[in-house]
Amino acid sequence: MSPKISTAGTDDEAALRPSGPVSWHLALLTGSGGTTPDTGLAGLRAHFARTAAVEDVPVRIRTVGGAEGGHRSAFLTGDGVTTEIGAQHATGAEPVAFLFPGLGDHYVDMGRDLYRDFPVFREAVDACAETLTGELGLDIREVVFPAAEQTAPAAPAAPAFDLRRMLGRDTGPRTESERRLNATRLAQPALFVVEYALARLWQSWGARPSLMIGYSLGEYVAATLAGVLSLPDALRLVARRAALIDELPAGAMLAVMLPEREVTPLLGEDLSLSAVNGPEFCVAAGPLAAVEALEASLRERGAVCRRVQTTHAFHSSMMEPVAEQLTELARTLTLNPPRIPYVSNVTGEPITDEQATDPAYWARHLVSPVRFAAGLRHLSATPLLLEAGPGQTLSSMATVVRGSDAGTIVASMRHPLERQSDSAVALKALGRLWLAGADIDWAGFPADELDIVADGAATVVREAADPTAAPSAVELELAGLWARILKNEQLPHDVSFFEVGGNSLLATRLSLRIKRAFGVELTLRQIYEWSTIARMAAAVQALQAGQQPDAHGSSHTGTSLARFQLPNGLTVWHQNEAETRHFYEDIFDHRTYAKNGITLPDGATVVDVGGNIGLFTLFSHYEAKDVRVFTFEPAPPMFELLSRNVAEHGVNATLFNIGVSDSESQATFTFYPRSSGMSSFHPDEAEEKHNLRTIIANQQKTGADAEVAELVADEELLDVRFEAIEFTATLRPLSAVIREQGIERIDLIKIDVQKSERQVIDGIADEDWPKIRQMVLEVHDADGEVARLVELLEGHGFTVRAEQDEMYVGTDIHNIYAVRSPR
Repeated sequence: MSPKISTAGTDDEAALRPSGPVSWHLALLTGSGGTTPDTGLAGLRAHFARTAAVEDVPVRIRTVGGAEGGHRSAFLTGDGVTTEIGAQHATGAEPVAFLFPGLGDHYVDMGRDLYRDFPVFREAVDACAETLTGELGLDIREVVFPAAEQTAPAAPAAPAFDLRRMLGRDTGPRTESERRLNATRLAQPALFVVEYALARLWQSWGARPSLMIGYSLGEYVAATLAGVLSLPDALRLVARRAALIDELPAGAMLAVMLPEREVTPLLGEDLSLSAVNGPEFCVAAGPLAAVEALEASLRERGAVCRRVQTTHAFHSSMMEPVAEQLTELARTLTLNPPRIPYVSNVTGEPITDEQATDPAYWARHLVSPVRFAAGLRHLSATPLLLEAGPGQTLSSMATVVRGSDAGTIVASMRHPLERQSDSAVALKALGRLWLAGADIDWAGFPADELDIVADGAATVVREAADPTAAPSAVELELAGLWARILKNEQLPHDVSFFEVGGNSLLATRLSLRIKRAFGVELTLRQIYEWSTIARMAAAVQALQAGQQPDAHGSSHTGTSLARFQLPNGLTVWHQNEAETRHFYEDIFDHRTYAKNGITLPDGATVVDVGGNIGLFTLFSHYEAKDVRVFTFEPAPPMFELLSRNVAEHGVNATLFNIGVSDSESQATFTFYPRSSGMSSFHPDEAEEKHNLRTIIANQQKTGADAEVAELVADEELLDVRFEAIEFTATLRPLSAVIREQGIERIDLIKIDVQKSERQVIDGIADEDWPKIRQMVLEVHDADGEVARLVELLEGHGFTVRAEQDEMYVGTDIHNIYAVRSPR
């Protein structure tokens, strides 16, 4: 269908244009059902190869093969790579609900790229900063966007109400800039400014909320957008509220993994229920001594709880000394009925006109529990949720509360540990909303038509105004090297080596070929950074001239998304071809599970622990009819790929972005973007390098290759493969999920969790073992672990077989197959 056009004027159009060329571009393609994503992608790559450097708009709408079709594709281009966000058939106009976070996932430089790239965001921040100067005595922009981040960590200081710490996502010492941002009197106005500016940016992009909900401070943003508060009044209220809280006595907070009905009787006179965030996720708050006593009592009962690192007991009776002052302050403001509906934290219901215009409401909001879980249920009729603030905490909560009917939940700012551009994340989120059928008004964005036609194996893009640039001699020779290594003659010069079948082993081989052909050495790391033919050619030419390649133009592809066609014809999103092929052969081709007595009946229930990109989940879906799968994957990059693959293939799957263990807790997860199958809660780089080297060597036994054999021992290859990022993941016992999901029978559990298999097994309660019919585990045989697990499974009534695949000979990796014996 065609993008919706409104009557917005030229001023709106000018506001959408950055002050200069932007680094990231979102292209939205509409067309007839016969238009394929691959055709659109090829056309866009050719277009952006010629025009991206001078594009002055972040979003361009294109119609391909007929504007009235229902086929939609979205592509993001930046850093020399064009990647598909998604493609689907979508019509209609679904409403979007906005979610505004409270403190916790905020971070220094949140939104800096947006401030640089988009005038709407920048102007909103500037207006807020000027209004706040009198209240704060400083420029809030210098707090959020410090001129130079200090590198020496200072003593940690806890932010006022830290959801990130509540969820166990806090990391170590902070810099002086972080300490300053986390101060109570500055953190709250800083977060308000960024969320308000982000909401204005989304509105300028045509994404306008039909309903809103905020968490704690986030409700102030919702009220401002709804017109309850003017922007100057809201800033005044937020700043003075933060100052009042800063003067209160210190308090403590405790996150408790129990339902509200079980927590409330334990609170006594001194403690308050501070928040209800999920079916079994509450927060208690009050004086330190009372919180410590509750914590000790809960631990004696075996209940899971953890302290929230905070300066005050927010949303508790300890806020009451300043409640009347907040009410009196609100009396001096103009309060209006909301023009856009939003949900109240106080009631968990849509706010009424009477509540919104009552000055005492904001005092009740300060001392009452945040009823966020109840509020989320009022969004059930809105299938599209957009988290308009830093981090992804509310998206996670919404996923838990909404369960299998979560709809589409989109986070629009990066996690503080991610290295993506803020602009790229926001534009990608816009593309995802559009693909899901969001009601977006595209006024002001340029629309044009591409005449894209398929001509045999080639795709031709005709744009008369854009001359085709001839490739250089170096590009042509590089293309020949790529073609021989990848066995692929159709290689666009602006596509990453790793999107068309390359991997670290082939990249090392390419490095050797480049040295022979051009007389310069492009390291493996540089091949990852300058990963397209065009950029690689520029790097080679720079080295030939005795210069170092320009790092500004590099493009790291460790987390890039790529589509891959499996040998059986299925197409999946993945990161690493070698890994994907290995898992495919193990699951689909060799049918290892079936050969060891594992069967799936129609209507089976499968639990996939360690889902990765979802190949085992897909296998279950295609192996039998009406299979239901519960899949767990803690790594966010892999969870995104898993989600895409499940959606694309129509799998009846419930996905959990968590790890599985023997208790409710958090743990640091070491993620290897280029070796995701070896990512782990228990990293041992030396062992993992040994295992990978051994697996590669075993693969060569059947087809010896002297060059590859030489590369097996290449330490740089292994160093690049094991470059790691870390994040904190939530862990839950399997039986807790079995109970919550009402699972009565499990036909098969697959466990592949890199040395955490014992914790997964120990998280299965005695009453749940009889529900399990079959189990498959990958086990690291440390100190006889295989024998111990075989004995345990036999004790639960299984017939068990343990074996080691020939690819793993020389490592400690074994497989266990357990089938319940007939009664």
